[in-house]
Amino acid sequence: MKKILHRLILPLLLATAPAFGGEPVATVRVAFDRHGITDTRVAGLADAAAGRAVTADDPVRIASISKLVAALGAMRLVEQGKLDLDADVSATLGWKLRHPKWPDTPITLRLLLSHRAGLTDAAGYWQVPLDGDFKALLDDPRAWDMEHAPGSYWRYANVGFPLVAAVMERATGERFDLLMQRLVLKPLDIAACYGWPTCDEAAAARAVVLYADGKPVVDDNHGRKPACGITPASDGSCDLSKWRAGASPNVFGPQGGLRISANGLAKIGRLLLGEGKVDGVRILKPGSVRMMAKPLWTYAPGNGVTGEDDDPIRARGGFTCEYGLAVTTLATRHPDCNNDPFGDGVQRIGHSGNAYGLLAGLWVDRKRGTGVVYFATGNDAPEMGERSAFSRVEEKLASPD
Repeated sequence: MKKILHRLILPLLLATAPAFGGEPVATVRVAFDRHGITDTRVAGLADAAAGRAVTADDPVRIASISKLVAALGAMRLVEQGKLDLDADVSATLGWKLRHPKWPDTPITLRLLLSHRAGLTDAAGYWQVPLDGDFKALLDDPRAWDMEHAPGSYWRYANVGFPLVAAVMERATGERFDLLMQRLVLKPLDIAACYGWPTCDEAAAARAVVLYADGKPVVDDNHGRKPACGITPASDGSCDLSKWRAGASPNVFGPQGGLRISANGLAKIGRLLLGEGKVDGVRILKPGSVRMMAKPLWTYAPGNGVTGEDDDPIRARGGFTCEYGLAVTTLATRHPDCNNDPFGDGVQRIGHSGNAYGLLAGLWVDRKRGTGVVYFATGNDAPEMGERSAFSRVEEKLASPD
């Protein structure tokens, strides 16, 4: 009887209250080492209306951790000789990508992956429809940092990752979501997808719903696969035959639209610990993973911003202080940096995620060979952390004991 009452009453409370005692709707934390998962902790509901408890196998829109996984695919193409980290991407795109104030400075894949291409999110990056042209977005002067040349300054810019996806599509002729299945997800036997088209019905039925102001805002799938599951065309249709290589890669969410479970993401973490190999499967050479992890930017006064322009949570000073190829390093030893949610001074690598009330992290300690994946949903106004620029809930999930 208690279980029945819990199933009936708790969803109503969660669905009608903008905040539920200041706590998340759901939390999942998975710890792992090079050999496998070592600890799993889950609490709350994946779907409040249905009263469905969250599990570590439920796919969730993991926000910006999607960038790190996308970079794995890009690096596979680099290893295959189909992409060059330091070549002007214009040749692959088929049109000239240039900063309007520094038109003679080539923009490379390395600059895009490391947020040093002189781009900003002020003109948007998500809104280009399936039948649109992402290139036109860059005609808006707001898309560019007019004070800093490409390569000279670090500014977190989501807009760079649809461009990464466009380069990948043009180099291969393959749709980004299908390409990521071929290059990364299927070889690793991870049931995940960029947008919903390449996930099956069963995965979509287990989706973790994301909430804002107590209301479902993302992936309220009602137990079935969405009819579209990506940004539709300008007329509202979702005919994937309208896809053109490199035209609108944002629709699959390379910057934040990966749906993946905590257990699936833990395998990505174990891949980082294994320097490109996990469970006997190698998808990258050790040198490629080391290259991703090596900081290309380390904060010093005047060389970048340590927050994110369009993110009030991440805008706090000292949040990001070191960044490689879609890989962040924590616990930077600089007085202006405050990027250690674990509070132990250990330099871990990985990536954070924050969107639609979700807070997430994937962090690995390469020396100890351990790592953790976590996410929490329903965080409308999370409390500031006690020991870092991260939120209180992230600090609790990073180091719960």
